[in-house]
Amino acid sequence: MASTYKDAGVDLDVYAESMSRLPRLMHRTFSPRVMPSDGGFAGLFRLDFPGKLFARNYEEPVLVSGTDGVGTKLKIAQTMNQHETVGIDLVAMCVNDLICTGAEPLFFLDYVAMGRDDPARLERIVQGISDGCVDGDLALLGGETAIMPDMYGTEDYDLAGFAVGVVERKRLVDGHLIAPGDVVLGLQASGLHSNGFSLVRKIIADHGHQWSDVIDELNEDSSSPETLAQVCLRPTKIYVSAIRAIQSHYRVKQVLHGIAHITGGGIEENLDRILPPGVNAEIDPNAWTPNPIFRWLQQTGDVATSEMRRVFNMGIGMAVVVNEYYAASVASQLSEAGITCSPIGRIVEGSSKVVYKDA
Repeated sequence: MASTYKDAGVDLDVYAESMSRLPRLMHRTFSPRVMPSDGGFAGLFRLDFPGKLFARNYEEPVLVSGTDGVGTKLKIAQTMNQHETVGIDLVAMCVNDLICTGAEPLFFLDYVAMGRDDPARLERIVQGISDGCVDGDLALLGGETAIMPDMYGTEDYDLAGFAVGVVERKRLVDGHLIAPGDVVLGLQASGLHSNGFSLVRKIIADHGHQWSDVIDELNEDSSSPETLAQVCLRPTKIYVSAIRAIQSHYRVKQVLHGIAHITGGGIEENLDRILPPGVNAEIDPNAWTPNPIFRWLQQTGDVATSEMRRVFNMGIGMAVVVNEYYAASVASQLSEAGITCSPIGRIVEGSSKVVYKDA
């Protein structure tokens, strides 16, 4: 009996249906800088554009790129059949890294690997990616969907993303301007974002909780109680519009001396990546109140404070180092852009480390 691709687990007709659902989700993210290339082998994007809205007139443009995934947060989405927001996480994890250089995000590419083809589920995933690109103001220029039975379980999938941006070389943010006296502003996280979920899942499994549980401590200030799954699946905050607003306001002065995306490794292992020689970032952990999920996880899992700070963002999704003179103004503008922001530390003389005042 002749064998077919369908017998091996890949139905090309179903795959064609999956692909037919995606162009509208891409097109809604396009600007005039995207050149038509539907059906082509690669996406096309114009770096500059004569129209007034998009003209950049670069002198020394530097391309910036980054890649990331969502991690084991996907296991919760798959268990709960809630796939609409993990695409936002995917975009956020890439584009929040990108803007740490001061770059303007340009376009995004995704890679979706699945154990079986499911057009409706793929559409829900890519809807989230499209939503993230709209929020991050970049084009979803293309992607790849791979159906790999035996490599992945029937209901399993994994995501990877790739973002590209551009920055004028003289406006590049790389931390070299950071100096004693600068203020560290903490931009509030929406929750766990997309790091530490192997520990999150272990704590929940070890203590017999179900993802459908409603935990009182996590809903004290909520009129609409959320399940444990809803709290943990809350998508990663995208900070592009807020940071870009600051850049647009200060077109001459470079008031943003350093930007750090707080992901795995926490504040300590991410902020110290941008510190120049001769300075420390002294962080006051009492300067903000972490999201309730962090307190609940620490108490439930009996996790040491040092471990919590090393694994999670602890409620700070991004740290921005600014000149002391502009700190209050920048914080106010970030708040106007919808980002809760507060001073969480200062730059002092030291040896390129992050130190906590309570250590």
